Amino acid sequence: MKTETFKISGMSCDHCVHAVTKEIKKLPIEKTDVAIGSARVEYDEKKVSHDKIVAAIREAGYEVVQ
Repeated sequence: MKTETFKISGMSCDHCVHAVTKEIKKLPIEKTDVAIGSARVEYDEKKVSHDKIVAAIREAGYEVVQ
């Protein structure tokens, strides 16, 4: 299991949090905690990759900040 925190730009409200949560939960992740500006995700690297999580955040309309 890997736990990673993603910094996300452009989030400013609860709707943003919901949109990101909805996209991340489409992936086979173990646990997620999304807040304004970040997402903490626990996942099995054999089931999903870092890049897939970043893609899900982008699909919600936001960018991951390095």
